[in-house]
Amino acid sequence: MNIEPTLCRVEDALSILVGKWKPIILLYLLKNGTQRFSELKRSIPGVTQKVLTKQLRELEEEDIIERVVHPQVPPKVEYSITEYGMSLQPILEAMHEWGTKHTLHKQQKMNKESI
Repeated sequence: MNIEPTLCRVEDALSILVGKWKPIILLYLLKNGTQRFSELKRSIPGVTQKVLTKQLRELEEEDIIERVVHPQVPPKVEYSITEYGMSLQPILEAMHEWGTKHTLHKQQKMNKESI
């Protein structure tokens, strides 16, 4: 590995992605495209409205997602991944693959220990 630990930017990247629901929000937007707030809320039943709002705002501040308010009554608000945010797709896919392998690794380890 050619990363100099004193210059490592992993912490910077994690500060954007860390949040219980941020990766899930991003995966729904990557998979389904533009979503209204209510659609995201329905898709992620464990998240509260307050937390979803906060995490969407944080992602918007980092230019990962875009929030568009349509001037109508009632207001229509839509969220989508920005072009810049699309660069996270391979990272999220790699993290998913690693998480799947890690879960299998832990299961295999538990099975060996129970013998």
